[in-house]
Amino acid sequence: MIALSSRMRAISVAWVLAACNHGAAPGTTLALRPACAAGSYWTGSACAPRGTGAQRIAAGVAALAKQDVDTARAALDDAENTGGPLDHDANVTLWEQRGIASAYLDDDKSAAAAFDMLLALDPSHVLSYRLAPKATFVFERVRNQVTAAPTLDVRWQHGQRVGDAVPLDVEVVADPKQFLRRATLFVRTRGDAQWHAADIALAKKEAHVVLPPVSATKPISLELYARAYDDRGNEVLAWADPQRPREIPLRYDPPPAWYRKWWVYASGALVVAAGAGVTVYAVTREPPATIGGSTGVTPK
Repeated sequence: MIALSSRMRAISVAWVLAACNHGAAPGTTLALRPACAAGSYWTGSACAPRGTGAQRIAAGVAALAKQDVDTARAALDDAENTGGPLDHDANVTLWEQRGIASAYLDDDKSAAAAFDMLLALDPSHVLSYRLAPKATFVFERVRNQVTAAPTLDVRWQHGQRVGDAVPLDVEVVADPKQFLRRATLFVRTRGDAQWHAADIALAKKEAHVVLPPVSATKPISLELYARAYDDRGNEVLAWADPQRPREIPLRYDPPPAWYRKWWVYASGALVVAAGAGVTVYAVTREPPATIGGSTGVTPK
């Protein structure tokens, strides 16, 4: 019975450990920080204002509209080289305008290179039909030659619950330009005004990370989007966006009544194991109520 009792105790301990580890998730738990406001970027330690890139790009757009191509190219070069990290929209506009300016100067090679970068940043981009054919022809030729676009995939399992950590897989599916160096994941509870952010290195092309648990007393959803960056900190890929974020629904399971909690069952199992051991010991070890044998009188 000693072996049987030990086995029952082992089962009870395993039950307790399983209950304690319920909801544990593999991966690195992300440290969330408040997201930087519009017009600023994360330096690695703080939020800082972006440079003059957006203003220089706007000056280039205005000059190009006036057919002042040389002034436009100078402003766009300045935006790329000294304008500071660009957000995704500004980066898309930069390469669109650089391609148009080069096409207007009949520099088809430079125009094609700029449009190739433009389509890497925004694969669904289209040019205005009002542009001169010398720009749209080059753009369409480049678009027909593009075979792969940079792709970032963020995955999670269905059935996530309130109060549990949320594991995510972040994978670089394609990176033909080899410019995806890191990503920032932005997350908030649906209905909240404030986004929070966490930075993820993409050097290994795949990262397993965990969002910390969220407390709530009803079903909720987590909203999230992501941005990826090149070596210079420019945003080069957008995965969803703040206006159309992806959602992770979290179901809410009410806490069980006290008599249904794991420690009650575990305690009961231990009591049963101990009681069974005492019972068997009593049956096998205690002396019997009667003593076997016979009596008689020895004749003289």
